[in-house]
Amino acid sequence: MRENVCVTDEDASGGTPLVDEAMKKAAVAWVSVSGGPALALWCAPLEGALFVVSGPGEQAAPGLADATEAQVTLRGDHGGRIVTWPALVTRLAPGTDAWDTTAPLVAAKRLNAPGPTADLVARWAAEGCAVNRLAPAGEPRTGAGLPSDAQAEQPRETPAVRATRKPFRLHRVRRR
Repeated sequence: MRENVCVTDEDASGGTPLVDEAMKKAAVAWVSVSGGPALALWCAPLEGALFVVSGPGEQAAPGLADATEAQVTLRGDHGGRIVTWPALVTRLAPGTDAWDTTAPLVAAKRLNAPGPTADLVARWAAEGCAVNRLAPAGEPRTGAGLPSDAQAEQPRETPAVRATRKPFRLHRVRRR
């Protein structure tokens, strides 16, 4: 696990203008860790990077808390992919300067957060939630560089089951 010390304006943006603009408008990013399936994760753009919170009481992001790299795909207003870029993943540790300055800003951008921002940040620290910084770390793929297929995958296995019921009939059906 790596810790983020502090990010200055000089090293805040390692991306291209397209990546920077897409990040500013992002509320959801598709993040893939170690070649695994891309998961739609809530994110907060800040300091030329995307911040993702995961853990108890927050969204599930398997493998992201301990990862050092990830692939991030952002979509445009029309819903189509506009850019995919490699990201350097850095986990903020509670009690550091980076945590003290960044975590409250990320918490303030979280919609439907229960309670005040300070309580949310304290809960993240107490319950071991991961606040990860995803910063551009390589050449983005755009336009013709993006895959042309839908990249649809089979649904993942789940313990959720939908019971099949007999059709409801209001009256008896007569047989002739």
